Amino acid sequence: MGINFIFNRTDVKDIQLCYQSENVSCIMVIIPSAVRVLLYVFLGSLSVLTLCGNLLIIISIIYFKQLHTPTNYLILSLAISDLLVGALVLPFIIALSVDSCSYLADLICKMARSLDVFLGTSSILNLSFISIDRYYAVCHPLRYESKINVRAAVVMILLSWGVSALVGIGVIIMGLKEGKCEGRCFSFNIDILGITGCVLSFYFPVVIMLSIYLKIFLVAQKQARSIQNSNCQSIKSGASGEKGHQNSKG
Repeated sequence: MGINFIFNRTDVKDIQLCYQSENVSCIMVIIPSAVRVLLYVFLGSLSVLTLCGNLLIIISIIYFKQLHTPTNYLILSLAISDLLVGALVLPFIIALSVDSCSYLADLICKMARSLDVFLGTSSILNLSFISIDRYYAVCHPLRYESKINVRAAVVMILLSWGVSALVGIGVIIMGLKEGKCEGRCFSFNIDILGITGCVLSFYFPVVIMLSIYLKIFLVAQKQARSIQNSNCQSIKSGASGEKGHQNSKG
Protein backbone atom coordinates (compact mmCIF):
# COMPACT_ATOMS: atom_id res chain seq x y z
CA MET A 1 0.00 0.00 0.00
CA GLY A 2 2.85 2.38 0.83
CA ILE A 3 4.50 1.66 -2.51
CA ASN A 4 1.30 2.48 -4.42
CA PHE A 5 0.93 5.72 -2.47
CA ILE A 6 4.46 6.83 -3.38
CA PHE A 7 3.89 5.86 -7.02
CA ASN A 8 0.70 7.90 -7.22
CA ARG A 9 2.36 10.95 -5.67
CA THR A 10 5.21 10.68 -8.18
CA ASP A 11 2.70 10.63 -11.06
CA VAL A 12 0.99 13.73 -9.71
CA LYS A 13 4.28 15.61 -9.56
CA ASP A 14 5.05 14.72 -13.20
CA ILE A 15 1.74 16.21 -14.38
CA GLN A 16 2.01 19.72 -15.80
CA LEU A 17 -0.91 22.13 -15.61
CA CYS A 18 -1.94 24.98 -17.86
CA TYR A 19 -2.19 27.33 -14.87
CA GLN A 20 -0.54 27.37 -11.46
CA SER A 21 -3.78 26.82 -9.56
CA GLU A 22 -4.31 23.05 -9.28
CA ASN A 23 -7.97 23.41 -8.37
CA VAL A 24 -9.17 24.95 -11.64
CA SER A 25 -6.38 24.32 -14.17
CA CYS A 26 -6.61 21.77 -16.97
CA ILE A 27 -3.83 19.21 -17.46
CA MET A 28 -1.27 20.16 -20.12
CA VAL A 29 -0.76 17.54 -22.84
CA ILE A 30 2.92 17.59 -23.81
CA ILE A 31 3.51 17.01 -27.54
CA PRO A 32 7.04 16.17 -28.77
CA SER A 33 8.75 18.88 -30.82
CA ALA A 34 9.00 16.70 -33.94
CA VAL A 35 5.27 15.97 -33.85
CA ARG A 36 4.50 19.66 -33.33
CA VAL A 37 6.57 20.60 -36.39
CA LEU A 38 4.86 17.93 -38.51
CA LEU A 39 1.44 19.12 -37.38
CA TYR A 40 2.31 22.72 -38.18
CA VAL A 41 3.60 21.80 -41.65
CA PHE A 42 0.69 19.50 -42.52
CA LEU A 43 -2.13 21.68 -41.23
CA GLY A 44 -0.46 24.86 -42.50
CA SER A 45 -0.11 23.35 -45.99
CA LEU A 46 -3.75 22.26 -45.86
CA SER A 47 -4.79 25.80 -44.99
CA VAL A 48 -2.74 27.30 -47.85
CA LEU A 49 -4.11 24.78 -50.37
CA THR A 50 -7.66 25.49 -49.20
CA LEU A 51 -7.13 29.22 -49.64
CA CYS A 52 -5.47 29.00 -53.07
CA GLY A 53 -7.85 26.43 -54.54
CA ASN A 54 -11.05 28.17 -53.50
CA LEU A 55 -9.68 31.60 -54.41
CA LEU A 56 -8.98 30.30 -57.92
CA ILE A 57 -12.55 29.01 -58.21
CA ILE A 58 -14.01 32.32 -56.99
CA ILE A 59 -11.93 34.42 -59.41
CA SER A 60 -12.75 32.12 -62.35
CA ILE A 61 -16.51 32.19 -61.80
CA ILE A 62 -16.59 35.96 -61.24
CA TYR A 63 -14.29 36.82 -64.17
CA PHE A 64 -15.66 34.55 -66.92
CA LYS A 65 -19.22 35.50 -67.88
CA GLN A 66 -19.88 32.13 -69.50
CA LEU A 67 -19.61 30.62 -66.03
CA HIS A 68 -22.46 32.76 -64.69
CA THR A 69 -24.95 29.90 -64.37
CA PRO A 70 -27.14 28.77 -61.45
CA THR A 71 -24.94 25.74 -60.85
CA ASN A 72 -21.77 27.81 -60.74
CA TYR A 73 -23.40 30.33 -58.40
CA LEU A 74 -23.94 27.47 -55.94
CA ILE A 75 -20.32 26.39 -56.43
CA LEU A 76 -19.24 30.00 -55.85
CA SER A 77 -21.12 30.06 -52.55
CA LEU A 78 -19.44 26.80 -51.52
CA ALA A 79 -16.01 28.15 -52.49
CA ILE A 80 -16.54 31.30 -50.41
CA SER A 81 -17.53 29.19 -47.41
CA ASP A 82 -14.48 26.94 -47.77
CA LEU A 83 -12.22 29.96 -48.32
CA LEU A 84 -13.38 31.42 -45.02
CA VAL A 85 -12.77 28.07 -43.34
CA GLY A 86 -9.19 28.10 -44.58
CA ALA A 87 -8.64 31.73 -43.61
CA LEU A 88 -10.43 31.93 -40.25
CA VAL A 89 -11.10 28.46 -38.85
CA LEU A 90 -8.08 26.34 -39.80
CA PRO A 91 -5.49 28.66 -38.18
CA PHE A 92 -7.45 28.47 -34.93
CA ILE A 93 -7.68 24.68 -35.20
CA ILE A 94 -3.92 24.51 -35.86
CA ALA A 95 -3.22 26.46 -32.69
CA LEU A 96 -5.48 24.23 -30.58
CA SER A 97 -4.18 21.01 -32.15
CA VAL A 98 -0.53 21.76 -31.44
CA ASP A 99 -0.96 23.43 -28.04
CA SER A 100 -3.34 21.66 -25.65
CA CYS A 101 -3.64 24.73 -23.41
CA SER A 102 -5.49 27.82 -24.55
CA TYR A 103 -4.92 31.25 -23.05
CA LEU A 104 -7.47 33.09 -25.17
CA ALA A 105 -10.37 35.00 -23.70
CA ASP A 106 -13.59 33.05 -23.29
CA LEU A 107 -15.46 35.34 -25.70
CA ILE A 108 -12.86 34.80 -28.44
CA CYS A 109 -13.06 31.04 -27.96
CA LYS A 110 -16.84 31.03 -28.26
CA MET A 111 -16.74 33.27 -31.34
CA ALA A 112 -14.18 31.00 -33.00
CA ARG A 113 -16.25 27.90 -32.26
CA SER A 114 -19.39 29.60 -33.51
CA LEU A 115 -17.58 30.54 -36.73
CA ASP A 116 -16.43 26.95 -37.13
CA VAL A 117 -19.97 25.59 -36.80
CA PHE A 118 -21.40 28.38 -38.98
CA LEU A 119 -19.02 27.82 -41.91
CA GLY A 120 -19.11 24.04 -41.59
CA THR A 121 -22.90 24.02 -41.74
CA SER A 122 -22.82 26.42 -44.68
CA SER A 123 -20.52 24.07 -46.62
CA ILE A 124 -22.77 21.08 -45.94
CA LEU A 125 -25.93 22.96 -46.98
CA ASN A 126 -24.27 24.30 -50.14
CA LEU A 127 -23.25 20.76 -51.07
CA SER A 128 -26.83 19.62 -50.43
CA PHE A 129 -28.26 22.29 -52.74
CA ILE A 130 -25.69 21.39 -55.42
CA SER A 131 -26.92 17.79 -55.21
CA ILE A 132 -30.49 19.05 -55.76
CA ASP A 133 -29.26 20.96 -58.82
CA ARG A 134 -27.60 17.80 -60.19
CA TYR A 135 -30.75 15.78 -59.46
CA TYR A 136 -32.88 17.96 -61.72
CA ALA A 137 -30.14 18.08 -64.38
CA VAL A 138 -29.89 14.28 -64.60
CA CYS A 139 -33.30 12.98 -63.55
CA HIS A 140 -35.54 15.76 -64.96
CA PRO A 141 -33.55 17.46 -67.75
CA LEU A 142 -36.66 18.88 -69.46
CA ARG A 143 -37.73 20.64 -66.25
CA TYR A 144 -34.25 21.73 -65.24
CA GLU A 145 -34.26 25.25 -66.70
CA SER A 146 -37.70 26.04 -65.27
CA LYS A 147 -36.88 24.70 -61.80
CA ILE A 148 -33.21 25.64 -61.38
CA ASN A 149 -32.78 29.25 -62.50
CA VAL A 150 -30.87 32.22 -61.10
CA ARG A 151 -33.69 33.09 -58.70
CA ALA A 152 -33.79 29.54 -57.33
CA ALA A 153 -30.00 29.55 -56.92
CA VAL A 154 -30.12 32.84 -54.99
CA VAL A 155 -32.86 31.47 -52.71
CA MET A 156 -30.82 28.33 -52.01
CA ILE A 157 -27.69 30.39 -51.28
CA LEU A 158 -29.59 32.68 -48.90
CA LEU A 159 -31.11 29.66 -47.16
CA SER A 160 -27.74 27.96 -46.71
CA TRP A 161 -26.11 31.04 -45.19
CA GLY A 162 -29.15 32.08 -43.15
CA VAL A 163 -29.73 28.66 -41.59
CA SER A 164 -25.99 28.31 -40.93
CA ALA A 165 -25.92 31.65 -39.11
CA LEU A 166 -28.83 30.58 -36.90
CA VAL A 167 -27.13 27.27 -36.12
CA GLY A 168 -23.86 29.00 -35.26
CA ILE A 169 -25.59 31.41 -32.90
CA GLY A 170 -27.71 28.62 -31.43
CA VAL A 171 -24.66 26.50 -30.64
CA ILE A 172 -23.14 29.35 -28.66
CA ILE A 173 -26.34 30.09 -26.76
CA MET A 174 -27.56 26.57 -26.08
CA GLY A 175 -24.78 24.07 -26.68
CA LEU A 176 -21.54 25.53 -25.36
CA LYS A 177 -20.60 26.40 -21.81
CA GLU A 178 -17.40 27.40 -20.11
CA GLY A 179 -14.93 24.59 -19.62
CA LYS A 180 -14.77 22.75 -16.32
CA CYS A 181 -11.13 23.77 -15.95
CA GLU A 182 -8.98 26.74 -16.90
CA GLY A 183 -6.97 26.28 -20.08
CA ARG A 184 -9.53 24.65 -22.36
CA CYS A 185 -10.94 26.96 -24.99
CA PHE A 186 -14.41 25.42 -24.96
CA SER A 187 -16.30 22.26 -24.20
CA PHE A 188 -19.49 20.84 -25.62
CA ASN A 189 -22.50 20.49 -23.41
CA ILE A 190 -23.75 17.07 -24.49
CA ASP A 191 -27.50 17.29 -24.04
CA ILE A 192 -30.61 16.97 -26.15
CA LEU A 193 -30.14 20.44 -27.63
CA GLY A 194 -26.55 19.76 -28.65
CA ILE A 195 -27.46 16.42 -30.22
CA THR A 196 -30.41 17.98 -32.06
CA GLY A 197 -28.17 20.73 -33.41
CA CYS A 198 -25.65 18.20 -34.74
CA VAL A 199 -28.38 16.13 -36.38
CA LEU A 200 -30.06 19.11 -38.06
CA SER A 201 -26.87 20.88 -39.16
CA PHE A 202 -24.80 17.89 -40.30
CA TYR A 203 -26.31 14.41 -40.31
CA PHE A 204 -29.69 15.30 -41.81
CA PRO A 205 -28.24 17.26 -44.79
CA VAL A 206 -25.64 14.53 -45.37
CA VAL A 207 -28.31 11.81 -45.45
CA ILE A 208 -30.40 13.85 -47.91
CA MET A 209 -27.36 14.51 -50.09
CA LEU A 210 -26.32 10.85 -50.18
CA SER A 211 -29.90 9.79 -50.99
CA ILE A 212 -30.07 12.25 -53.88
CA TYR A 213 -26.75 11.10 -55.33
CA LEU A 214 -27.85 7.47 -54.99
CA LYS A 215 -30.98 8.33 -56.98
CA ILE A 216 -28.85 10.13 -59.58
CA PHE A 217 -26.57 7.09 -59.86
CA LEU A 218 -29.50 4.72 -60.38
CA VAL A 219 -31.10 6.97 -63.02
CA ALA A 220 -27.78 7.43 -64.84
CA GLN A 221 -27.20 3.68 -64.78
CA LYS A 222 -30.67 3.09 -66.19
CA GLN A 223 -30.10 5.65 -68.95
CA ALA A 224 -26.75 4.07 -69.82
CA ARG A 225 -28.39 0.65 -70.17
CA SER A 226 -31.14 2.14 -72.33
CA ILE A 227 -28.59 3.78 -74.63
CA GLN A 228 -26.59 0.56 -74.83
CA ASN A 229 -29.70 -1.48 -75.72
CA SER A 230 -30.74 1.02 -78.40
CA ASN A 231 -27.25 0.91 -79.91
CA CYS A 232 -27.31 -2.89 -79.96
CA GLN A 233 -30.72 -2.89 -81.65
CA SER A 234 -29.59 -0.38 -84.28
CA ILE A 235 -26.49 -2.49 -85.01
CA LYS A 236 -28.60 -5.63 -85.33
CA SER A 237 -31.15 -3.92 -87.59
CA GLY A 238 -28.34 -2.52 -89.74
CA ALA A 239 -26.72 -5.94 -90.05
CA SER A 240 -30.02 -7.63 -90.96
CA GLY A 241 -30.72 -4.91 -93.54
CA GLU A 242 -27.35 -5.43 -95.22
CA LYS A 243 -27.89 -9.19 -95.24
CA GLY A 244 -31.32 -8.80 -96.85
CA HIS A 245 -29.88 -6.42 -99.45
CA GLN A 246 -27.16 -8.94 -100.35
CA ASN A 247 -29.73 -11.74 -100.66
CA SER A 248 -31.87 -9.64 -103.00
CA LYS A 249 -28.84 -9.01 -105.19
CA GLY A 250 -28.04 -12.70 -105.27
